Amino acid sequence: MMQSIPPNGHLTVGAIAARLDRLPQTFTVWKLIILLSLGFFFELYDLLFTGNIAPGLVKSGILTPTTPGLFGSTGIASFVAALFAGLFIGKNPMHMSRHVRALETISFHAGRYWPLEAAMWDIFGKVTGQPVAALFGGALESLPAYASCGEIKPAAERAESAVELRELGFRALKIRFVRDGLADGLAAVEAVRKAVGSSMEIMVDLNQAWRMPGDIDPALDPGSVRRTVEALRELGVLWVEEPLPGADVAGFAKLRTETGVRIAAGEMTRTLPELLDYLDNDALDVYQPDVVLAVGMSRARLVAELALSKNRWFTPHTWTNGLGVLANLQVAAGVGGGPFLEFPFDPPGWTVERRDFFLAEPLRIGRDGCLSVPARPGLGAVLDDEKISHYSVA
Repeated sequence: MMQSIPPNGHLTVGAIAARLDRLPQTFTVWKLIILLSLGFFFELYDLLFTGNIAPGLVKSGILTPTTPGLFGSTGIASFVAALFAGLFIGKNPMHMSRHVRALETISFHAGRYWPLEAAMWDIFGKVTGQPVAALFGGALESLPAYASCGEIKPAAERAESAVELRELGFRALKIRFVRDGLADGLAAVEAVRKAVGSSMEIMVDLNQAWRMPGDIDPALDPGSVRRTVEALRELGVLWVEEPLPGADVAGFAKLRTETGVRIAAGEMTRTLPELLDYLDNDALDVYQPDVVLAVGMSRARLVAELALSKNRWFTPHTWTNGLGVLANLQVAAGVGGGPFLEFPFDPPGWTVERRDFFLAEPLRIGRDGCLSVPARPGLGAVLDDEKISHYSVA
């Protein structure tokens, strides 16, 4: 999919943009572009731009509804796209420290552009002939995977599913709770523990640290959280994920100290200082920043190294698709994270074929229950043109 790397390694972001601009203007391409930039275009470079700058440009005639831009965009959208693209076009993609700092400024003003850093690390690996994990330290060649379940299923059904996951080689699974179904969640964990005994680790995700757009319901009250975590302790869970709002650093620290249960969080934490605040206050046992959704690969590596130096765990959130899983795997394996890596998988609703439909081969765990770092340089992903074309609309 990507053009070959010049022998001197001087492939520029401009060359990548030129390649992207030659892609056919299909519905599939537009979907991919939109998914990568949703956060930015929702905010439209803050209300300052939409309320003041853009109207002035239109009124003066500088910007018109037909002004062409990147990927066939026009009008205000073309200006918005060009606003940040200009920070990278013509730059050497291997100058990673510079790009990370630029992406942090974008993250402050707009959306999460960290997939761009992942793409540049892919280039870096291909230029040097190394998997990104090797560039990040090369501590591990594989990590045990845990099946990260997404659906809310009745207790008996979840227990049956856990047994099937064990037969596929998984040694751990994560079960999600919903705010108004704590009793049902506990029943599911109890049923799974009874079905698999000590042969599988169980993690639980309360999903209280951040919200989907429009979710304004109150978070779980501290008393309910405490009782739930204590009940899960009796069921031998490996960790409880995001039991409190993300800003409650003191609450996380108190909960892990007083219950003795490992507490995990940080998957969508937006800035490095916020993650460092968790570390400074010893608030978490498990650090989970997603390298394509939170703070990027380089900053996640820093957090991982600091967490590991304090004898805490680093195992990032990976709930996106095969590309996101690979990017997080490369960082976690590079620094020696674990003890498990999240593997989004909850059949029949969420299979590897659905998750990784655009890859030549979906990512799968081995017979040993581990996900291996691909031997290919870069991120190790191979996109499938034929499969992508199959779903495109001319």
